[in-house]
Amino acid sequence: HRRFDYRPKPDPYCQARYTFCPTGSAIPVMKEEDVIEVYRLQAPVWEFKYGDLLGHLKIMHDAVGFKSSLTGKNYTMEWYELFQLGNCTFPHLRPGMDAPFWCNQGAACFYEGIDDAHWKENGTLVLVTTISGTMFNEMAKWVKYDNETGIYYETWTVQASPDKQSIVWFDSYECSKFILRTYQKLADLGAVFKKVQTNYTSIILFTGEPIYLGNETSIFGPLGNKTLATAIRDFYYPFKPHRTVGEFFVDLLKIIDRVILNHQFYLFYNLEYWFLPMKFPYLKIIYEEVPLPTGSKTCFGV
Repeated sequence: HRRFDYRPKPDPYCQARYTFCPTGSAIPVMKEEDVIEVYRLQAPVWEFKYGDLLGHLKIMHDAVGFKSSLTGKNYTMEWYELFQLGNCTFPHLRPGMDAPFWCNQGAACFYEGIDDAHWKENGTLVLVTTISGTMFNEMAKWVKYDNETGIYYETWTVQASPDKQSIVWFDSYECSKFILRTYQKLADLGAVFKKVQTNYTSIILFTGEPIYLGNETSIFGPLGNKTLATAIRDFYYPFKPHRTVGEFFVDLLKIIDRVILNHQFYLFYNLEYWFLPMKFPYLKIIYEEVPLPTGSKTCFGV
């Protein structure tokens, strides 16, 4: 997943149904001698709206919590889509614009408090390590760097087969990956993690070797490939928001025809388009253990 030099200002066309990080605050500077508890937080996606519904499918959202021993204050930190998941996964096809239009930024959100009921009721709230105030402050600097350079949400993991040793063509970049990077940063700073099992959700597409197609300019620009441009727009069209149930089922049949019967998928990754020759089992949601990290001498990600 590519890092960028800066975060562009979101286009006003991109609108969120739910405000991003509504109570967000700056990350505080902790006193060096503080002892800060670090918590693993996990709950079903959209738990606030659907309860444990997506939890049954193991579609989970991850965050990390902190508690200062000196002040007694709690904090939550997470990373998620600025304009909800659908906008990060599929583009808008806007009238008068040839290229699909993406609202796919993701970002870190930090705020005071931990909503115990939210995380405990259908998910997880468990202590995983303790760190010093100095380590917390170093982590905060890294979060700023990570947030300014890793700016686009990516829903899909793309790999060659369900085997554990399978080739991963593209890795996802979403909430759980941010938490894994944060844990690794803390380990590199000297944090020692408890023996706690930690599982994360991945949504995987299975495909043969991806074929590079080009970027927005080379495909949709004045000298672009009009046939390819039309094929990409036609592929994304059935994924649009639906007004009626009937419209949804008609488009669902089109998606099944393209992805499963004709083995086609177009992926937008690092501002470039790829063709994925899909293969069985096409798509799978897994809830897989990724162990908590151990420290290393290399400063991760900086």
